Amino acid sequence: TFPIKHNCIYLNNASIGPCSTDVTSAVNTFMTDVQENGRLNYSNWCQQADEVIKPRIARLLGVRPSEIAFVPNTTQGLSLVANGLDWRAGDNVIISSIEYPSNVYPWLNLQPRGVEVQSVEPYNGEICLDDFVNLMNSRTRLVSISSVQFSNGYRVDLEQLSDICQRRNVLLNIDAIQHIGALDFDVSQYHIDFLSAGGHKWLLSPIGTGIFYCRDSSLNYLRPPTVGYHTVDKPLDHADFSLDWRPGAARFEEALVNFPGLWGLNASIEILLELGMSSIETHILELTSLAIEGLSAKGYLICSSIKPSERSGIVTFQHPTISASEIDSRLQQAGIQLGVRRGALRISPSLYNDADEISAFLSALP
Repeated sequence: TFPIKHNCIYLNNASIGPCSTDVTSAVNTFMTDVQENGRLNYSNWCQQADEVIKPRIARLLGVRPSEIAFVPNTTQGLSLVANGLDWRAGDNVIISSIEYPSNVYPWLNLQPRGVEVQSVEPYNGEICLDDFVNLMNSRTRLVSISSVQFSNGYRVDLEQLSDICQRRNVLLNIDAIQHIGALDFDVSQYHIDFLSAGGHKWLLSPIGTGIFYCRDSSLNYLRPPTVGYHTVDKPLDHADFSLDWRPGAARFEEALVNFPGLWGLNASIEILLELGMSSIETHILELTSLAIEGLSAKGYLICSSIKPSERSGIVTFQHPTISASEIDSRLQQAGIQLGVRRGALRISPSLYNDADEISAFLSALP
């Protein structure tokens, strides 16, 4: 259950998703173990993380457990790619101009090394993939893009984009934090080299949890940019300093992972798998359809795409005359939580929201 439903109508899951009682209980279980036993069960924690939680994440994404590493947030995963590739002066990376800052700064940080950052401009919030093709040349190493954009919920055509990149030998890096947990996502259907997603939004997991995916065949493109005793294949041999990487994506975990958070992430993913991501996607898109219909009837401008293939769990909208901040204040007073991004209002209902909450939200709007 989600206790937040007793406190407010919460439609801001694209910012921070609330935890269920199952998640809180799982975190408490781990902390109680540490409280009572200290390090005693350390080997069990590592085994649980690698042999239970990673396979569960892999099942959610349709990938192999060996392709998964734990990270504290999306930014860390994106930075692993930015700082792990063997860049040469004159190389370039292509992003879009509407990316979340976490998918901009790691690339700008490469400019002193002679890496050029090129940016695709959207048209009415939609990204034209031909613009990526037009920017590509023999020095293009990577495309880095959000599969769902944070500001307007635009869902990129991953099938077409991954084909474009693969044909041109360009690596593809995906920020999937606004995708995973809201929409069904079989990563193996696409030629994606790297993918990152924090757990604190649609995965409804503790802050400080996240997933980094590195395709097995792309592993050798990345050298771990930060190295610690968990990076190597003998993490408990503190006298052997052989720099031999752990197999698979686990080499990107340089030290102890966030075990309490991962216990919570595991509990949340159990819920997602039990309900089924296809059913969750259908439910969320039904709620956003209700919202779009109601907002349009009240004269609001819908900033998000309404094309089925481009929709997500995010709906962004504006009033023709009243500012987003003023409407947000009114809704907060009515016990309704949503977001404001780039001067527009944003709702992002999740699996625990329902049609009555969407109706109440619409009724509270000016």
